[in-house]
Amino acid sequence: MIAVYSSFFFLLISSVHSTPTISFSLQTLNRSGDPVTIQWTGVESPSDLDWLGIYSPPESPHDHFIGYKFLSDSPDWKSGSGSISLPLTNLRSDYSFRIFRWTQSEINPKRNDHDHNPLPGTRHLLTESKRLNFRLFANRPEQIHLSYTDTVNEMRVMFVTGDGEERIARYGEVKERLNNTVTARGVSYERERMCHAPANTTIGWRDPGWTFDAVMKSLKPGVKYYYQVGSESKGWSEIHSFVSRNDDSDQTLAFMFGDMGCSTPYRTFIRGEEESLSTVKWILRDIKSLGNEKAAIVSHIGDISYAKGYSWIWDEFFAQIEPIASKVPYHVCIGNHEYDWPMQPWKPDWAAYVYGKDSGGECGVPYSVKFNMPGNSSEAKVRNLYYSYDMGSVHFVYISTETDFLKGGKQYRFVKSDLESVNRSKTPFVVVQGHRPMYTTSTKGSDIAVRVKMIEHLEPLFVENNVTVALWGHVHRYERFCPISNNTCGERWHGSPVHLVIGMAGKETQPIWEPRPNHPDVPIFPQPARSMYRGGEFGYTRLVADKERLTISYVGNHDGEVHDVVEILASGEVISGSSDDDGKDSSLGSKSEFEVLWYIEGASVMVLGVVLGYHIGFFSRRKREGADSSNNGRWIQVKNEEET
Repeated sequence: MIAVYSSFFFLLISSVHSTPTISFSLQTLNRSGDPVTIQWTGVESPSDLDWLGIYSPPESPHDHFIGYKFLSDSPDWKSGSGSISLPLTNLRSDYSFRIFRWTQSEINPKRNDHDHNPLPGTRHLLTESKRLNFRLFANRPEQIHLSYTDTVNEMRVMFVTGDGEERIARYGEVKERLNNTVTARGVSYERERMCHAPANTTIGWRDPGWTFDAVMKSLKPGVKYYYQVGSESKGWSEIHSFVSRNDDSDQTLAFMFGDMGCSTPYRTFIRGEEESLSTVKWILRDIKSLGNEKAAIVSHIGDISYAKGYSWIWDEFFAQIEPIASKVPYHVCIGNHEYDWPMQPWKPDWAAYVYGKDSGGECGVPYSVKFNMPGNSSEAKVRNLYYSYDMGSVHFVYISTETDFLKGGKQYRFVKSDLESVNRSKTPFVVVQGHRPMYTTSTKGSDIAVRVKMIEHLEPLFVENNVTVALWGHVHRYERFCPISNNTCGERWHGSPVHLVIGMAGKETQPIWEPRPNHPDVPIFPQPARSMYRGGEFGYTRLVADKERLTISYVGNHDGEVHDVVEILASGEVISGSSDDDGKDSSLGSKSEFEVLWYIEGASVMVLGVVLGYHIGFFSRRKREGADSSNNGRWIQVKNEEET
């Protein structure tokens, strides 16, 4: 009788203090982005601070999570059971999950994420899961992205795998016959190449895998090609396609933006940029509308992933953009969050408070390995700093605002030589792109010194060589200026480039506008005469050009519609087609405008939407004086913070 009672008491105590359990809806995932449901049971006296840690590799120390979710994110968490679904990115190692109890008394105000929120404590581990893996996790090529080379009939493809064994790219005009092959070159990098924390610490570092680079050659102009990367022994990617560059075409189609970052399905050490998902969604819509039959490019002008030294964020970024970058060339230039660190080699006295530690210790290394842009520019082993190429009727130039751009330097000599050698009969329009803006009406005070030096050293080159458009990021808003030089508006773009700030693709924090000079302490932000349109809406720009005209449209993320248009004629006229007071011009209704704009008919390459926009813009040319065009209740509001 005593023995029976003792057994019953032991079972009762065991059931009361049972260990929580974690299970998965799947034990093996096939590819990045596949969702898994993590389920748990048996969490006693659940608290809204109980949290689920996400780990890869599984043996990582408790405080080396890649992300976390609070159990209270599950509707049933108060019962001690619940579930959370997450799409997971292939990090070339297994995942595991751990549940921790965290209490109010254990909140450490000195251990915060980048938004100054306290990071969860790891003192009380409740349970740990088994491993979750990806099928062929070390072998499957992922993060596929294209770019142009210096040769018109080539296309570069880059991708990531878990090992450095030989891979190839195979391609052809018929999906079932990929008879052309080229060997890919694989490179990797070690933690020791990082220059500062957190990139060179065990918390920020993860094995980046191997980045492979292959160039598909002898492409016919303007032809749709199919391609695949991998190997017979290690496995192949899916078959993708692109349209080759056509040197005989006047047509130019581009999607352009800066400062996008990426979203993560979990909280982590840095903020995920949720609006980047909308930017990708609308650009994918636009690409699909082209029917994958027309060549186009993407231009991302700095502050690419916002990894800031947490290496797996680069994996999340490339997984997010692969649906775009595997179809059209994805071109980039360097920003402060890719490059800047305290000991960077070029840091003149006037820039002492400009170039800080924004890269999180990456010092340009992941950026240099994961991308390979045309040209061979480099400084301190960092590449992809400045380069140029032609597409249709536009000559595109990319520059670095993070390295020496002053007169007499290597980059200055490149820009001068490049602009002086443009064939204007072939490419009548020249578009220069860089990260930090030469012109902006935001109050990002620490960048004033850079703007002054850019106007002193670079603007004369732009003016003398008739640069058409200058595009900038860094300020997380959209702003379009009049044709301008030396802070003075002109009537034509010849000698006065049209400057646009397009850093509104995803990053949430934003500086405020320039206040009224005679009321510096009052939050009144009039729109200066030089600023033709500005808005706080997330989004991106489309560029469409032929030899007669170039059109840039600002597309807002909240509705995917056009909210500002500027049309630039080869003859010199600049025609504003800004939206009206309700945030859009009904005469430029975005659906019909978009469908017409991207419809190219026959060999004449006639962009009908540009013609339509020209006539509408001519009759509606105006600028709303003293008003901020983003002041619309339907537009997505953003945080006004001094962070870029």
